[in-house]
Parts: sequence; C-alpha cells; structure tokens
Amino acid sequence: MTSPLRRATPEEQFAEVTRGTVELHVAEELKAKLRRSYEKEQPLVVKAGFDPSRPDLHLGHTLLLSRMRRFQDFGHQVVFLIGDFTGLIGDPSGKNVTRPALSRAEVLANAETYKTQVYKVLDEGRTQVRFNSEWLDALGTEGLVRLAARWPLARMLEREDFKTRFRDGKSIALHELLYPLLQGYDSVALKADVELGSSDQLFNLLVGRTLMRELGLEPQVILTGPILEGLDARLQDGRIVGEKMSKSLDNYVGVSEPPDSMFGKLMSISDDLMWRYLELLSARPLAEVRAARAEVAEGRLHPKDVKVRFAMEMVERFHGPEAARRAAADFDARFSKKQLDVDSLPEFAVPLPEGAGTVPLVRALADTGLVTSTSDGRRLIAQGAVRLDGARVSDVKAELTAGSYLVQVGKLRAARLRVGPP
Repeated sequence: MTSPLRRATPEEQFAEVTRGTVELHVAEELKAKLRRSYEKEQPLVVKAGFDPSRPDLHLGHTLLLSRMRRFQDFGHQVVFLIGDFTGLIGDPSGKNVTRPALSRAEVLANAETYKTQVYKVLDEGRTQVRFNSEWLDALGTEGLVRLAARWPLARMLEREDFKTRFRDGKSIALHELLYPLLQGYDSVALKADVELGSSDQLFNLLVGRTLMRELGLEPQVILTGPILEGLDARLQDGRIVGEKMSKSLDNYVGVSEPPDSMFGKLMSISDDLMWRYLELLSARPLAEVRAARAEVAEGRLHPKDVKVRFAMEMVERFHGPEAARRAAADFDARFSKKQLDVDSLPEFAVPLPEGAGTVPLVRALADTGLVTSTSDGRRLIAQGAVRLDGARVSDVKAELTAGSYLVQVGKLRAARLRVGPP
C-alpha cells in the first residue's frame, strides 16, 4: 500500500499546500522539507494555533483548516494548537487598544466548542490536539525572563499595531509584548517544520522562526493565507475586492447554519468570486479547478454548474452528502424551476406579545429562523427580498396581526406563519 507521503510528488504537494498563499518564508526551504519527507517517508510537523476566544466559525475561519487538511491528506502530522495559555493574554494583532484577557475557565469552555466544528474539515483520527499551557505553564518566571531577553524592545515595536499605538500615545501593556514571544516558543516546543496562519499574524510567526534558529533548531517555514472576502465581494480592476467575511456585516456563511441556507448563499456569489472561493476553500485539486475555469472561458461549461458542485461540496463537508443532495434539489425546485410547494412548507406559531395586537415582522422572521437576526430581516426587507402572501414587503417596520401568512425570504426560504395569542 502506498504511503500517504508518496501519493504525490514533492512538487505536486508544494503546488497544493501553497495555493492562495499570501506570504511564504521561505519557498526553497519548504521544497527541501517536502523532498526530505518524501524520500525518508517522515511526515512534517505542521502547526496552526487557534485563539479560543472566538469559538463560532464561518467559512472565513476555515481557510486555515482547509490548508491544514491539504497537508494532512499528504500524510503530514497536523497539530491543532489551542492557545489556552496565550488566550489568557489575548493577541492584540490589529487592535488599537489593549484587548481584555479571558479567564482560564472561559478559554477552556470556548476551546471545547471547537471540537464539534473543526473535525468537519480535519480528519479527527489524524489530528493532534495540543494546548500550549503544557509547556508555557512549566516555563516559569526564570524561563520567561530568559525568553524575553532574546528579543529587543525596539524589534517588538516594529509590529505594525504596536508601532501605531506607540506613535499615537495609546497604551501598550507589558503583557501584550510577551504574546509574540510565547507564540514563538510554541514552535520551539513542538519543533514545528511549518507554521500556518493568516496574513495579520506574520510578525508573530516570524518570531517563532527566529527563536528556533537561535535555540539551535531548524527554523520553521511560514505560510500565511488571505482573509476571506464576504459574499458581496466583487471583481474590480482585475482583483476581488470587498469587506472580509464577518457576522457583523452579514456577509458570511456559518459553519453551523442550515444546509439550504448555506447552499443558497454560495449560489448567490458572483462568478468571479466563485473562482476565489474554489481556490481557497475547495478540496478539489488546483489543476482540476484551473481546468474547469478554462472550460467555462471556452464556453464548454456553464459557471452555474461549477457553482452547484462547489456549494454541494461545502454543504457535504459540514452536513453530509444527503443534506447536500437535498439542498441542491430544493434549490433547483424553488429557484431554477420556480416552484413552491405550499402544502409541504414548515409551519410556525408566532405568539403575539402580551397585551399587543401585532408583532413586528422582523421579530417573527428572526424568532422562526427565517433570518439570522432582526437586523438581517430589516436588510432583506430593504432589498425587496421578503414577501407576504406573494406581495413584496417594503416597510422594515411592518407589523403582523393575528392570522395566517405565507412568508418567503429570498428564493430559498419560505414558511407559513400563524400569528395569534400565546
């Protein structure tokens, strides 16, 4: 049986694991590591750290997981590192103020929620989960002082967010200066061959590379990836531009949201954005993605067909193959064939508030899960995406009295609401 480390040549592995890379330090070193791994059938140690202060994931967060999975599929050892110790500090990257620290109990509680989400991308049986408190608790005061002595203050202040705050006279707490050193020490403890992160983490990753060299270890290679643009991003001057995927901007696809919603959102993206999502998120080989793009350009393949396959892949990843098939069939019935089976729609009871004769439409939509929040409902109404009994709603302050309503939200979501006393 062929070893996973020999399923692809070092050159093929390099092309796949570096797809969509923003920074690579250093390409020749990574190629050499991959060649050595291939020849000796010895897996690389690939590390990625996760901040347990943000446990709810959307597709933007899974970019890093997708890159980890590519290394994993080539037989390399992936280390999913939970920063339970560094989470007590809070990484201030990109922040203009000191970030409040979490308690250890909060950090551990948040870390637990990762487990139901990350293994929808990573192979649980081939993922090593570590907590950096394993070695940072043991470092002690003396070890921390010795570690701090290896990094000049002037170099630490080169980090962009520190530099900006220092220039503007804003507070920088001493414990924040320790964060990059402690993250760097994680790489020393794990003897990492490769560290992955997002582009805003580059400074911290380089600290780890430097510390490894100073302590006599082979320095890690660093790969940083982009920050994923949201669903409303568009092509402009030859490149994709737009705000990053964010729940607060309501331009996201949540890992845990229903299959039909996930499928519909991905079908709504522009054809140009589709190719970027495919490159960054899909498990399909890059050569296959490029071949599909060439077929579309030549008119031999419709972009919708590519988008359907991608949307199904994402739904299958997070909800399973049957959910993906149902979501695709539902989309085809409701959108492509413009059918709406009123008799099979879900039905929700919407209680009237005590002493009131009406309930806000946005509240009814949010409470029944037809929209993610009241602000999401107001946005969709303003866009003309909400219909009551077939008529488009234009008033974001619309109220529902007692009665039965057929509600449609966009082209995919519909239900019957029965409004009445509690």
